[in-house]
Amino acid sequence: MMKTLFALIAAAALFGGVQLFHDGSGESIANEATPSNAYRLIANGDEGACAVTRGASVSDGLSLLTVAPNCRRLLPGLERAKFWREQNDGTVAFSANGIDPIVTFAVADGDGYESYAPALPLLSLASDGGLKPRD
Repeated sequence: MMKTLFALIAAAALFGGVQLFHDGSGESIANEATPSNAYRLIANGDEGACAVTRGASVSDGLSLLTVAPNCRRLLPGLERAKFWREQNDGTVAFSANGIDPIVTFAVADGDGYESYAPALPLLSLASDGGLKPRD
């Protein structure tokens, strides 16, 4: 009797959880609440731009990173970056090995980030918001 009761409670909880993440149309509403992981990296006031994508989490504060090959034009060596590390103070660093930063960003006024190391070129990182990159 106890096993049957437990199975019914588990089934009800599962069904309720599934309903929580779907609206009446059957589309997941959880996806709408997830922030975009696509970013646009811009050098010195739109003199050049490329796309970067924050991927799956590897460990606490460390995520995979995909950098477009043309990012090399903005900062040579940036195309080697494979990891996005977010520190407790909100800074973000891109690195090839998860440890040694190639570029480090601080939270900017408004949305996004601005680089501070290296000092030049100044890079800004903003959520792409689903827009296609400009040519």
